[in-house]
Amino acid sequence: MSIKAVIFDYGQVISLPQDPSVMGRLAQLAGAERELFTSTLWSLRDEFDRGTFGPKEYYNQVLSRLNVSVEDKVIDEMITIDLHSWENLDSGTVSLMEDVKKAGYVLGILSNMPHDFLAWARKNLPVFSLPHMGLFSCEVNLIKPEEAIYRKLLSMLELEGAEVVFFDDKPENIKGARALGIQALLWESPESARRELLSLGVKL
Repeated sequence: MSIKAVIFDYGQVISLPQDPSVMGRLAQLAGAERELFTSTLWSLRDEFDRGTFGPKEYYNQVLSRLNVSVEDKVIDEMITIDLHSWENLDSGTVSLMEDVKKAGYVLGILSNMPHDFLAWARKNLPVFSLPHMGLFSCEVNLIKPEEAIYRKLLSMLELEGAEVVFFDDKPENIKGARALGIQALLWESPESARRELLSLGVKL
């Protein structure tokens, strides 16, 4: 069965990794120890990405768990820092996406992503207008690696799993996709992804 669609995760695949200094800046604004702040923030991230709550509630919950209180303007600053920490793109991935589309394959994005970043990105990052389709956690109240989000992907594409290649940087997300027969590959770099696509018969 030949490949008909190539799907990319966003964070740390299309985008560059978050600068390591970001968590330090956020923790400093919160007046909290960095390691504890980071673990608390990420423990709530799935529900933020699912769309369960917005950015203010997200940060208020993080601060509440840390027994910290800050002014609203500080929370606003934290939200802005967080959002813009994911705006830097990997030019190599964008070029690969362009080549996939030019070659006639269905191009897509499947990403865990909160409402505020998605709305901002659609207005400000041209890469979001490049794919034929996008499936974002906050819009369907599903997150990777839940089975339902991969079923939703295949339904939207109207394809079998074996006809779809999916790149993601997290092993658990790869495992979830493979469970439905999707040809999911752990992301390393645009160069390695290009080689993997060629080995699967994708003609770029």
